[in-house]
Amino acid sequence: MQPPLPSQRRGKGEGFSSRFICVNPSPQSSPLQEERRSGRAIEISAVLLAGGKLEPVEIFVSARTDPAWRSREVHFVADDSPSRGPLSGLAAALARMHTKHLLALAIDMPFMTEKYLRFLCSQIEPGRGVLPKIDNRAEPLAAIYPQEAAAEIGAALSGADFSLQTLTNCLVAAGKLQVMPVTSQEGKLFLNLNESADLRSIESHNAL
Repeated sequence: MQPPLPSQRRGKGEGFSSRFICVNPSPQSSPLQEERRSGRAIEISAVLLAGGKLEPVEIFVSARTDPAWRSREVHFVADDSPSRGPLSGLAAALARMHTKHLLALAIDMPFMTEKYLRFLCSQIEPGRGVLPKIDNRAEPLAAIYPQEAAAEIGAALSGADFSLQTLTNCLVAAGKLQVMPVTSQEGKLFLNLNESADLRSIESHNAL
């Protein structure tokens, strides 16, 4: 599934474009098993970009309207009105999921890799997800949220601050997200491509 690039630019973790894919780690058998540091196995599914070989068990696409490119095995999750962008999408997906953790991945990160997503999945713990950070800025749309984050997300929707940066800071303080520093080599995985001009700019830079 290769969705089109969104037509509007999204700031890092801000704005009101809620087009991202939420992937629900399965409570049943899944294609990927990682060992926690405690030695107990966890089962988790991961969404993959082009070229991946795993089969996600449960996938949600969050958007304001049902996208034409959605395939039948992908579930559409509509934002409750009024839409608060990605925050609304997270809340809707957490309410629909059947397991303990949710991987949220923006579809405008074409350089994200299966290897890195596997790494994030291997770091989850009961009641706690994983939040990549580049310097002091969170990457909330390439992160894993625990089911327990629903309370803070619901409170944010009821308030006046819909920033995912504010939300993730709150979840880190509550011990529900573990910060995962992003190395300089990994930073390129989080590049956004929202318009054709973004791709041309990167291609021109790589050609130098």
